[in-house]
Amino acid sequence: MSANPRGQRRKYHISQRVNQLSPSGIRRFFDLLASMEGVISLGVGEPDFTTPWHIREAAIESLEKGYTMYTSNSGMPELRQELSRYLKNHYDLEYDPGSELLITVGVSEALDLAMRAIIDPGDEVIMPDPCYVSYNPCVVLAGGRPIMVAANEKSNFEINAADIEARITNKTRAILIGYPANPTGAVMSKGKLAEVAEVARRHQLLVVSDEIYAKLVYGVEHTCLATLPGMKESTILLGGFSKAYAMT
Repeated sequence: MSANPRGQRRKYHISQRVNQLSPSGIRRFFDLLASMEGVISLGVGEPDFTTPWHIREAAIESLEKGYTMYTSNSGMPELRQELSRYLKNHYDLEYDPGSELLITVGVSEALDLAMRAIIDPGDEVIMPDPCYVSYNPCVVLAGGRPIMVAANEKSNFEINAADIEARITNKTRAILIGYPANPTGAVMSKGKLAEVAEVARRHQLLVVSDEIYAKLVYGVEHTCLATLPGMKESTILLGGFSKAYAMT
């Protein structure tokens, strides 16, 4: 809103998609706790240490050298090349840095772009409940419909392949999962993940796999979805630096 010459507040049109979104519950708690003393907040997904000095030093050096201009739309070629090497070394996955890797400002932007790229109005995306708070809004803003599948304590907070398959319709375009999970901390076992992959292959569905917490796994092993048989071509793999390297 803004004031008109007569001092009255003028109302402007807000899209129906935006109007139906709910505020982030995590952010409401975060803002509340920020005004309180003696409280430790576990509301926002970020490490409790400072960004390592060698990363900060490299950022400062880049600024001093004038690396402040536009890059390729896909991101710096050098960074994409290094990420290609990383994925090969850690997961034995081969991605062409020129055509298969895209640099975004965090996983949330990548998620938004992915949803806009694959969803038409009325299309459905299956996802676990509970899940990261941005999953639902990203689908809605792209014109889609979130289809929730329970992932609660009875299933060790893992999403069940049979439950996913039961929700698939002719409007389903993708399965969206995030493991290691925010907010539950659950890690999908390789066996359970393979069952989800089999459902996706059988129904020719894309899987958008948010693996931003892949480095924060303790006592169990994380399996990258794209490493499962036949899944590299069917997976939009999301990852980043923010959680592992305190670069939020």
